[in-house]
Amino acid sequence: MNVKDKMSDPESDEKDEAGVRKIKSAVDLQRLKLEKLMSKPEKPVHIPEKSKEKLPRGPLEFIRNIWGSSSGAGSGDFHVYRGVRRREYARQKFNKEKNDREDADAAYKEKMKQNVIEAEERTAKKRAKRLKKKEKMKNRKKMKKAEGDKPAASSDDSDASDRDDAGTQDGDADRQHTDENTQETDSVKKDTDSVKQHS
Repeated sequence: MNVKDKMSDPESDEKDEAGVRKIKSAVDLQRLKLEKLMSKPEKPVHIPEKSKEKLPRGPLEFIRNIWGSSSGAGSGDFHVYRGVRRREYARQKFNKEKNDREDADAAYKEKMKQNVIEAEERTAKKRAKRLKKKEKMKNRKKMKKAEGDKPAASSDDSDASDRDDAGTQDGDADRQHTDENTQETDSVKKDTDSVKQHS
């Protein structure tokens, strides 16, 4: 095989004499990894676990060989001090970030709890309004039905008695309506009390 044949054959570019593929770009590397993965689909794939949070080293209980700044300090003491100081600053930064995260999580949970309580209160209020409207519609239907069931009388006496009956029915309906309103307000109060107790 001469040089021209090698240049024209794309397979020979990817593989050399030993059968090893040459990786020329990141695309080739990704293709190679995918082919290797898909060659044995029954083989389980290793998914690495989330790395654990690395805790900084605790502060030293005591430091030996503390020298004054004037005499007796060796040439390496400053570098030891600098390392201790760097680790201590890193530990303090880690603790501060951890506390900030915990405070943010607590504030988020409190906000979510408050949102749930407010949503339940709005729902209870709307439920009470719907029930009140529904009761009004039932009362109107009952009144219409009661008016439609009465036989039409031609005499004046029956008209007068009808008017008296209608007046008493209106009074009864008003009393019934006020009783229902008080029952509805009691049920709304119970709903809001139960929502407050759950939270």
